[in-house]
Amino acid sequence: MKILDKYLIRQFIQTILFGLMAFTIIFVVVDAMENLDDFIDQDLPAFEIFHYYFVFAPEIIKLITPVAVLFAALFTAGKASNLSELTAMRASGMSMYRFMMPFIITTIVISIISLYFGGYLVPMANKTKVHIEQVYLKKGIRFSQSNIYFQDSKTRIVSIGFFDNVTNTANRVSIQEFNDADLTEITSRIDVARLKYDSLTNAWMAVKGVARLFNEEGQRATYLDSLKIEYINFKPIDITKKQRKTQEMNLDELDELILSQEKTGNDPTATLIEYHSRYAFAFTSLIIVLFGLPISANKRKGGLAVQIGISILVTFIYLVFMKISQAFGKNGELDPLLTAWFANIFFLIAAIIAIIKLRH
Repeated sequence: MKILDKYLIRQFIQTILFGLMAFTIIFVVVDAMENLDDFIDQDLPAFEIFHYYFVFAPEIIKLITPVAVLFAALFTAGKASNLSELTAMRASGMSMYRFMMPFIITTIVISIISLYFGGYLVPMANKTKVHIEQVYLKKGIRFSQSNIYFQDSKTRIVSIGFFDNVTNTANRVSIQEFNDADLTEITSRIDVARLKYDSLTNAWMAVKGVARLFNEEGQRATYLDSLKIEYINFKPIDITKKQRKTQEMNLDELDELILSQEKTGNDPTATLIEYHSRYAFAFTSLIIVLFGLPISANKRKGGLAVQIGISILVTFIYLVFMKISQAFGKNGELDPLLTAWFANIFFLIAAIIAIIKLRH
């Protein structure tokens, strides 16, 4: 690595860190002002406010990293151009493509780090953030252990009045089976007072209830004191997982949720989009740097400030474009994988065209 590469990378990384710190502080201050009334109304201790923004910071950093990276790339390249450093480099025989290499390599490393950061560390922090919002700010309160409804298979729906995760006991349980050929036709239903999980046999034991069988002749009911049910798919840990938001799940947990949804006949589209978007968003920094560097490397009328302003505006348009494509994907108009990567592909093509047109 040449001294010049080290110089550019050092300037690039220093500006990224400055951008992350500055944008994070601005974001926190604005959010704190918006939530100030809630903090006062709920009499939230100063320590919990600090704790809230400490665990909120990873999500903020994930969101603003592309902007900070683009800002750093444009500032470093634009500064080199305005101070005629770039002119000197090109006079010594360095091409524009060679000038861009330190930025591209550094951004690739940042994208790989962002993938792990956004895929695993951010969800872990979000769990604590959501907990604080529910307990202290009374926001998005979920009675995660009561009034639970989910699809256990393509033809089976389960409802649970209350689940005790300490004893692994479900109370006021209803299990409804439907005709595979006509999912509007119910074939059987079991209503029990309790459903207790036996970890030794990996089966549920129903206590005090009634089993109903529906056919062309009508309904036949059988009262029961206890019944071992081995055919249902869910386990106690699955009940807790089903109540969690995708923002609290890491990549491995999202993958498990997708497999579970496919197995039970649920539509996994939204989860698939979230899963693939984690990968796509991690490489957003690389795409917009490829798109923005050719703009900043050339001296333009209006100076560096105008260049940075225009390019940051393009970044936000990029993010809006990504959200719009996700909306189409969730409606089933686009394949989940294509939905997640559509904005990246579109702007990558634009970036390649801009790079090809760039003067050597």
